[in-house]
Amino acid sequence: MGDILGGAFSSFRRHWKPLVGIMFAVQGMGILLVAVATAIAVAVAQDRLAAVFDLTPGASATDEDVMGLLLAFVPVGVLLLVLVTVGAALIGALGPAVIQEAVLGRSTTFGAMWRRCWSRLPAVLGTVLLAGLIAGAPMLLVYAVGVPLVIMSVDGSGPPAGLFLLFLAVLVCLPVSVWLATRLSLAPAAAVCEGLGTVAALRRSSHLVKDGWWRVFGITMLGYLVAGAVGYAIQMPFGFVGMAAFLPSMMSAGDPDPDVAIVGLVVYLICLVVGGLVSGLFQFGFPPLVTALLYVDLRMRKENLAESLIAAAAPATVPTAAPTASAHVVADPADPADPADPADPADPADPTPPPAADPAPDRT
Repeated sequence: MGDILGGAFSSFRRHWKPLVGIMFAVQGMGILLVAVATAIAVAVAQDRLAAVFDLTPGASATDEDVMGLLLAFVPVGVLLLVLVTVGAALIGALGPAVIQEAVLGRSTTFGAMWRRCWSRLPAVLGTVLLAGLIAGAPMLLVYAVGVPLVIMSVDGSGPPAGLFLLFLAVLVCLPVSVWLATRLSLAPAAAVCEGLGTVAALRRSSHLVKDGWWRVFGITMLGYLVAGAVGYAIQMPFGFVGMAAFLPSMMSAGDPDPDVAIVGLVVYLICLVVGGLVSGLFQFGFPPLVTALLYVDLRMRKENLAESLIAAAAPATVPTAAPTASAHVVADPADPADPADPADPADPADPTPPPAADPAPDRT
């Protein structure tokens, strides 16, 4: 556990430029698209906004205006959901892509990692969606059946114990969902490092986590807790600066100056947003590194991947005509056609070892 968490911190520190750059790019594009969609929705529903919010005393908005305003902002909500899902898949692919080079001590660049993440985005996005659907199916079934029972028990048309039955079903199905989510948690790493499709990556993850579920679950949860704690520590100074700018205007004697109060509130909100973005870089970037290192660790334990990594990182003994480094350094050593298999007689020099000037391989 200590080696994996330490390796994740080390990888984040050594490869922070592509990690932070790509996460900033993903967040920036998402914020820009949502802002444009919101501006379009406000322009389209401007009359509805006035009819709902600019009312005379005692007047109330009509149901037609309220529904029209809600429908105008539905596309914004859908776009936000899509962007969050795609962004999570991109960041989920970024962690394994960085670890794939970090285990050999190779340097990474923004452009190389960006191309790598985009090339594996369809497979990783499929694993995220399908794994979420599989793991969440028990809880979705519970809510689909339990919520109507609770509503019927409240109005007297159903069994009076509907709420108790819903609570009992959650206690039974929640561990099943957690077990499934942990069993499929290594699918993004398998999709990136081995170039597998969605279904094959899910099967690969299930095979690797088998007989080691508790270890994967414990280290993964600890990684998320560490990411949350560090992210909160990063966000705290921004909150203090915002409060220092906002509170004096509210605590001034007599009536506070509205202009000063508005400026303080704007500064406070800006500090919260900036602090959330900066802390989110670590909160979202650290757990995929932990998961990717768990994937490498399990393959070392079950498939003797260490020999392939040592062979790939060792100095070259036979000169090669041209570099032929494979993108899948962490690939299946049992596959006879695998370019990372040192026992493959047809391709003895693949992957090409790093140049002598490169740093020594990480302990990760």
